[in-house]
Amino acid sequence: MAEPRVPGGDGATLDLPCGESVATGKLDMGMREYDCDCGESHAVVMDVHPPSRFVPEFLVDILRETIDTTDENVEFGTLHIMGVVMEEFPEEVASEDVAENPDLGYAMVWVTDFNSRRLHEVVVELIVELMEHAVSHAEDDEAMSQFEADMLNFDVPTFVEQYRKERDFSGPHDRPA
Repeated sequence: MAEPRVPGGDGATLDLPCGESVATGKLDMGMREYDCDCGESHAVVMDVHPPSRFVPEFLVDILRETIDTTDENVEFGTLHIMGVVMEEFPEEVASEDVAENPDLGYAMVWVTDFNSRRLHEVVVELIVELMEHAVSHAEDDEAMSQFEADMLNFDVPTFVEQYRKERDFSGPHDRPA
């Protein structure tokens, strides 16, 4: 018996880190997690998701002002965040360029072995590392000392819990903070 056609699907599948596969047409833009046949939930991120999914807008603005991308026309965003995640965790992230299928509404999709909560923590940890690296290049010992002192008091899981609560990820009124 033939597999039913998925609306917006083009037959493309994404091989997940857990060993299962999913039709890209089953992944919609509002999805943050995919409940997999393996029994786990995997985080889903798409290029259309704003970086403020992970950190407040003011920090996104600072990152955009501070980080130069290799393409002058593309500002720092979700594509770059997920690139850093893939660099650190290549075996835990599957990605697919689906730009050839405009019916999907997104051009890039990433599905991680992590659930969305753990991915959020990973992203915040990696952004803190990026910020630390940027501060170290400022050649300002006082700024570096202050940053290090501030990071000693920064608890990633607590930040993520508060941010997710503020953002209400499960509700229809999810807005950037």
